[in-house]
Amino acid sequence: MPRLIEPREDEAVIDLEALIDWCESAAFDPTCEEGLAAAAPMLRALSRNRDFLSDLAVAELKDRCAGQRRVNPYSAQVLLLHPPTDRYVLRAAFWPAERDHVVRMSGASAFLYHVPHDHSFDFLTIGYLGPGYASDYYEYDPDGVAGSDGEMVALRFVERSCLSEGRMLLYRANRDVHAQLPAESLSVSLNILASAPDQGWRRQYRFDTARGAIAQCMTVASAQLLLELAVGCGGGNAIDLAHEFAAGHPVDAIRWTAWRAIGAALEDDAARLSHAEQGTGSSSPLIRHGGETALRNIHNGHEMACF
Repeated sequence: MPRLIEPREDEAVIDLEALIDWCESAAFDPTCEEGLAAAAPMLRALSRNRDFLSDLAVAELKDRCAGQRRVNPYSAQVLLLHPPTDRYVLRAAFWPAERDHVVRMSGASAFLYHVPHDHSFDFLTIGYLGPGYASDYYEYDPDGVAGSDGEMVALRFVERSCLSEGRMLLYRANRDVHAQLPAESLSVSLNILASAPDQGWRRQYRFDTARGAIAQCMTVASAQLLLELAVGCGGGNAIDLAHEFAAGHPVDAIRWTAWRAIGAALEDDAARLSHAEQGTGSSSPLIRHGGETALRNIHNGHEMACF
């Protein structure tokens, strides 16, 4: 369950520039849970400012959203409050109701409604406007979890609650899981996201809460796609690089991608079997899990799907 942060007994109100200045100061350390929690009074003080977000939205509209187009990597659901830095991201997220036109046209999953998932970063959030989205909250211990599709995870259900106006939560990366439910009416939350140097390599998961398992990794680095493309084209240099990456790349997801790409390129059944068996002895948790899965697929007669 995300950490609930109770309000202090003050009624401070600040503008967006004051929050940005504070986040840029030495007082803010988003690299740890307590450092991120220290931003709670500032984010709450901004949330009491009932004009800043509409003023920002109007300014963007007058400029044809030029600022958002330059620096916003998110969907239209997110309004960036400040260009992202290598330490943090400030944003507002919009949560439409199920009956709203945008949900009926795009589908609920476009807003991750009814999609149990965790996050690959810590973040602080507060309800700013409206009743807020509801969530079924779960948590799990990431220690010992490889992160493979289908991997069993001990999920513990905690509660269902709403991110109502003024309610503040701190989500812990790869620990807190929630299945969001559509807000009763349009709602807005304000977020401070921690951004680490290796953020692009961190993995976010979708969960099968009925089975208690990881359903799918939701993040794929561009390097993984390029590696699969190179190996799939059949070049010897690509195969050599894949073997090098599978043996010792510092990022486990790349090791697993390389190992899987090598296996998919093998045409001989005996070679596929040998590759899967070798995978079960890898120092990579993802490759070990992949090798075990590939062996089961092979023994069940699903050779084409084993990698």
